[in-house]
Amino acid sequence: MNKINNDIVICKLRKDDKIPIELLLLADPSKDAINEYINRGTCYIALMHDEIIGAYILLKTRPYTMELINIAVKEEKQGLGIGKIMVLDAIEKTKKLGQKTLEVGTGNSSLEQLALYQKCGFRIIGIDRDFFIKHYPDEIIENGIRCIDMIRLSREI
Repeated sequence: MNKINNDIVICKLRKDDKIPIELLLLADPSKDAINEYINRGTCYIALMHDEIIGAYILLKTRPYTMELINIAVKEEKQGLGIGKIMVLDAIEKTKKLGQKTLEVGTGNSSLEQLALYQKCGFRIIGIDRDFFIKHYPDEIIENGIRCIDMIRLSREI
């Protein structure tokens, strides 16, 4: 368990804990995708006064490389800096695990997320063209923009 400030604690979701699927669906609308990668990665939850307010998943993808997958904050808690706290926590956990690189992917229409990752030291390394068209049956619209491409970012630890 890692106490971030007086109000927020981030800890690993235990095997017997219920997966916060409704929260994770805020960041990824595909239950099938979530169920696939949550079993391969480690889920961390952000608690405020014993209430789950955020979650993210870390997944080892290659030697010395982790990916930050599906970072989500409860809608009523968004805009308070909790996402940034979780991203910085993921960076710290990646470092403690002896990894050298942390990667993240987000939609081309996820403007706030793109800004957040870059503020946390991530740099754009590529684009997975048509990712959301190929892998998601329903159209995704954010900020009035159709989500089509996955923007890939990376940060050296």
